[in-house]
Amino acid sequence: MKIKSVDAKPILDSRGEKTIFITINTNLGKFSASSPTGKSTGKFETKTYKTTLEEDIKSLKKLKDYFCDDSIDKFSDLRRIEDIIDGHVGANTTFALESAVLKAVAKEQKKEVWELIMNNPHDFSNRLKKPLFPRLVGNCVGGGKHSNTKTKKPDFQEFLLIPNEESVEKNFEKNKKIKKEIGEILKKEDENFRSTKNDENAWITSLNEKQVLDILKRFRVDLGVDIAAAGFYRRKKYCYENPMLKRDFDEQLKYLENLIKNFPLIYIEDPMDEKDFEGFAKLQEKFPGKMVVGDDLTVTHLKRLKKAVKEKSIAAIIVKPNQCGSLLEVKRVCEFAKENKIKIIFSHRSGETEESILADLAFGFQADFFKCGTEGDVRINKIKRLIEIEKSFSE
Repeated sequence: MKIKSVDAKPILDSRGEKTIFITINTNLGKFSASSPTGKSTGKFETKTYKTTLEEDIKSLKKLKDYFCDDSIDKFSDLRRIEDIIDGHVGANTTFALESAVLKAVAKEQKKEVWELIMNNPHDFSNRLKKPLFPRLVGNCVGGGKHSNTKTKKPDFQEFLLIPNEESVEKNFEKNKKIKKEIGEILKKEDENFRSTKNDENAWITSLNEKQVLDILKRFRVDLGVDIAAAGFYRRKKYCYENPMLKRDFDEQLKYLENLIKNFPLIYIEDPMDEKDFEGFAKLQEKFPGKMVVGDDLTVTHLKRLKKAVKEKSIAAIIVKPNQCGSLLEVKRVCEFAKENKIKIIFSHRSGETEESILADLAFGFQADFFKCGTEGDVRINKIKRLIEIEKSFSE
């Protein structure tokens, strides 16, 4: 596949904020992709754009002639793209461009994008072994930075449903059903509830995290929380607002221990500040059967994952491709995680687009979990794509 030209423009994500949309013109036709944008971002993420979105677009136009020199035929050929754009654009631009390239290569080879990633995809087509389809992680109630409200809200950012049914589709239906029932309960138990939803289409409530978990545990399904603790960590204290109190490290650790003991939590994301590898490790050590999950801690970067593994900080890692931009780096992260028995969770962002390639990436890299909300077209189309891939194996 040869790239003849590259074009880019800004579009609006699901939060109404600008993100990048890239189209490449190839010998096979035109292929496009866009990048999501995060709101709760880690300090150690690669910069979204080199300086601004507009400057990244200008840089692509200046570099357009360089893309014509090489033929791209496989996933590892993305190195040629990165050699051209390295130092000129940010992570969102890199991710969108590489996604469009993979779509074109897949088309040329009459394959699905996920097949370009797997080492031996025909093993599955010949039914020599069963592929891994990730369990869905669905955000049902929100707080923190994702929920803009004048009333109180949970300090934790996300409350997650993690069903374990026999198919992606059944997990999706269960998440939708439970979320709807949660809304009915909130109408009765939260006097401030207005049936409104946040950036990720999760219910907005004025209840605190313990009250939300009290509701969720009624459904007898595995639960998770994205605490996003770095968002309320200031001057060596975890500053809660609902109710207002400050917890030092030991108090935060003890509080989380009690929550894990009292609720069916199997998944605890970013429980400590994003620089606190030791704090993550202490919580993971106390609960070896649970998943302490790194997101802001690891930001889809191999160097930080290696440190987390060395210090035994996590049992699972969030993979957000646009945190690093490079899909080659995503591959390195996933391979290292698997080598060290770290679970992989591919995740959406709060500002999403219609782009569905995340499902192909999650399946192609054989992720253990797929975190993509439960509602909203920009989220559902990613889950539908995963369901489509799953059904292709039963045809």
